[in-house]
Amino acid sequence: MTQILLIEDDAVTADEIRLELTSAGHGVTHRGTLAEAASVARAGGIDLLIVDRQLPDGEGLVLIETLRGEGRRTPALVLSALGSLDDRVRGLRAGGDDYLAKPFALVELVARVEALLRRPDESRDTRLIAGPLDLDLLAGRATRGNRPLELLPREFKLLDYLARRPGRIVTRSMLLQDVWGYTFEPNSNVVDVHIGRLRRKVDAEGEGQLIRNVRGQGYILDLPH
Repeated sequence: MTQILLIEDDAVTADEIRLELTSAGHGVTHRGTLAEAASVARAGGIDLLIVDRQLPDGEGLVLIETLRGEGRRTPALVLSALGSLDDRVRGLRAGGDDYLAKPFALVELVARVEALLRRPDESRDTRLIAGPLDLDLLAGRATRGNRPLELLPREFKLLDYLARRPGRIVTRSMLLQDVWGYTFEPNSNVVDVHIGRLRRKVDAEGEGQLIRNVRGQGYILDLPH
């Protein structure tokens, strides 16, 4: 399930958008201010931003510009009652990937969201942060706190997959399909072996355990609160 961060201060509008997007199969996290939204956007695991321009604590485009300056390429759909040509150009130049003027039809919003989500991964973040984990997606490097993790390519891909789904159980079938590309379950313990190696590298002695086995279900990246 794709994860969308909706930044909208009007509760009625936010509820309407959230209902429409969840009905279309997307996960939605809602925040009403820039300050609340910034921490969520930086935490990782977000596939798309929907950003209202006029928010109680500032201009929504400032958040997009800040994230772009940090190297974060999460697609962003800008919403605004400001619909002139100059306003749309301003939104796109600030780093927005699309601009939708209010009022709009919810079916059009969903269509634009899905079009942005279909764009190649090159438009997405180059850095993923999940709790103490920091992943450089271009270089294929990861750290836990200040400690570099010496990961093999498959281990990095596994950690990337888990870091995008913190607090959610990931099954062996999901990993086989999405990380290995298998459409069937091989008669082997390949997932368990790789997860075991990854866990030993991520969870060093004296550090809190991040990767946990959920008996009979799969694995979970359990981040500290």
